[in-house]
Amino acid sequence: MQLIVNGLSCIRGGRPVLENVSFTLEQGKALVVTGPNGIGKSSLLRTLAGLVHANAGTVKLEGGDEELSVGQQAHYFGHADAIKPALTLKENLDFWQSFYGSPTRTAYEALLEVDLGDLIDMPAAYLSAGQRRRLSLSRLLVCHRPLWLLDEPTSALDAASERKLEILMAEHLEKGGLIIAATHAPLGLLNPDRLELGREQIADPFADDELFEQDQLQESQQ
Repeated sequence: MQLIVNGLSCIRGGRPVLENVSFTLEQGKALVVTGPNGIGKSSLLRTLAGLVHANAGTVKLEGGDEELSVGQQAHYFGHADAIKPALTLKENLDFWQSFYGSPTRTAYEALLEVDLGDLIDMPAAYLSAGQRRRLSLSRLLVCHRPLWLLDEPTSALDAASERKLEILMAEHLEKGGLIIAATHAPLGLLNPDRLELGREQIADPFADDELFEQDQLQESQQ
């Protein structure tokens, strides 16, 4: 399996955000995307996930399901937690499992992986910020999707949870998965590929910052 991105560009709010981004990611590999705040890292991940329309370029997952888009074969782990506070932890994961299809773990098994098994019947509204983040992370575990798109994945995680994330990412890669992570923090990935976004790949250097709050609102409603 191989993800091939060629000449990817997108326009948001009537302004160009990304311009001519190209890379190839091989099966079992991770790509770490870096660059200054507002340079377009979040917009890149959201475009790959199909949440933002690409106005130029191509994205192809060779060896994937040809009847599905790349976004339909990806888990997107963004800034917002994408959970329903009124639902229990189990109900949240049951919803995502029914939405994604291709189940791989039960809700309880996924919650155990992120040390939330004892809270399975608790409404998500009572979770701390770190616990909400771990619940969101467990969405990646209940169903199989080969591509993980992670936007600042260590945000709100304590040191123990960061180590657990490292283990989960390593397991996903060992099984032939792919990971693209936009981050300012080290992730403990072994020999990842790297993509540093620069001014030549973004026409409006302030557009990504201005759209950040809109992205959070959209993620919270998904």
